Amino acid sequence: MHHLRALPLFVLLMAISAAAMFVPAAHALALGDYPVARAFGYSGVLFGILTALLALSTAANRPGNLSRDHLLTMVATFTVLPLMLAVPFVQAVPGTGYFKAWWEMVSSLTTTGATLFAPRSLAPSLHLWRALVGWMGGYFILVMAIAVLAPMRLGGFEVFFAGATGEGGSAASADRIADPRARILRAAQVLAPAWFGLTLVLWVALLVAGDPPLLALIHAMSTLATSGITPLGSFAEAPSGLAGEVLIFAFLLLALSRRLWPGAGELRASARLRDDPELRLAAVLVLGVALLLFLRHWLVTLDIAFLSESGRLARALWGAVFTALSFLTTTGFESSGWLSARVWSGLDAPGLLLAGLAIFGGGVATTAGGVKLLRVYALLRHGERELDRLVHPSSIGGGGIAARRLRREGAYIAWVFFMLFAISIAVTMLAVSLAGLGFEPATLLSIAALSNAGPLAVISGQGNDVWAQLAPSAKAVLAAAMVLGRLETLALIALFNPEFWRR
Repeated sequence: MHHLRALPLFVLLMAISAAAMFVPAAHALALGDYPVARAFGYSGVLFGILTALLALSTAANRPGNLSRDHLLTMVATFTVLPLMLAVPFVQAVPGTGYFKAWWEMVSSLTTTGATLFAPRSLAPSLHLWRALVGWMGGYFILVMAIAVLAPMRLGGFEVFFAGATGEGGSAASADRIADPRARILRAAQVLAPAWFGLTLVLWVALLVAGDPPLLALIHAMSTLATSGITPLGSFAEAPSGLAGEVLIFAFLLLALSRRLWPGAGELRASARLRDDPELRLAAVLVLGVALLLFLRHWLVTLDIAFLSESGRLARALWGAVFTALSFLTTTGFESSGWLSARVWSGLDAPGLLLAGLAIFGGGVATTAGGVKLLRVYALLRHGERELDRLVHPSSIGGGGIAARRLRREGAYIAWVFFMLFAISIAVTMLAVSLAGLGFEPATLLSIAALSNAGPLAVISGQGNDVWAQLAPSAKAVLAAAMVLGRLETLALIALFNPEFWRR
């Protein structure tokens, strides 16, 4: 264990990635797909040797600023590591350019789930590789959130501790608390049983519900990582049907609050689970969207025949609730009842409604992307307090020190992040517009990339091959947006802090 702690984190990630290549290699070998098996097997051996050489040459090098080093490692993980992950993909898919394979791996590792390939054009083992990469990316961001971003008050943690004295939020203070490498190892050990165990439970449950083994495994990994990766043309085609959707719905709740994961004691905004602000806000958003679609039927497109069929009505309600939660967690799975919900509401493709949910995102320090629910909650509480002061100017806001800090300093830093996110959307839209995209597709693709909700572009009516039709320059911009959305703007801005570069 001591030797592992001495290695640079990026070298450890290379070793894990090289070992993971043998999983699709073994799967392809079992299917008799020998070209794909050789591509992954040879790549695993090659990168295993390369990683061993790098480990020997870097084991004795200890960086001066470990928090800065791990922030840079997070950037390299989502940009440089896909260069390695793309090698077997290129070898297994003849005629695929290296840039396309790299883009595919960036999309998977950032849990965005956008793809350039039609589902039937890829071998089953390649779909397994995409889901496995997304699954590893989800686990990586969970570990780094609690071990690196939390002590530095980044990634949503700044809302809790903004304006607090003695809390410390710099890289130097984070390094004095504990060795970040020890924190990473400890967080990985705490989360591993839950991460692997929940994936196994969902896999078995989906098998019992009727999904084939490979499809059940891919959907289980995609649900835990909120990557939305599926080997089907649409998730709604899954054989497990309604039973599978109910199971996945239950596991998507894990992306709404960090307190549902082990080792998240400092992120509990309330003493009781039922008072958790992220879970309560998520319930309001999901049910609000479902009711909005439901009530629009009476306002715009009343259909008496549809109304008389209670089964179709229930299916439409379930489709709206499931799809709303799926996009709020930035997973992007589409319920089989979503078409009924759209017919019921009279909306052809409510892309902006789903885009709004994806922008809100899931819980702080979870696998979900977006602005995050806690930041939205802080802004709502601040707005509520300001309205209360307009009515009662002499009133005093209660709730204790933590609640007042959340309404004031927490809301301020949440507003700063929200503005940075909005500016990022505008800049990304401008950049992809230069590649020839119209306003609507540029908006939806930019939001999908920055919120790490790749399926948003497809379900909003832009076409199943919308990502593949983009120019290389637009793909490069959107790949950068995926990384920016996964790392969050504040974490990247922290790298420009002069204190990070002092010894």
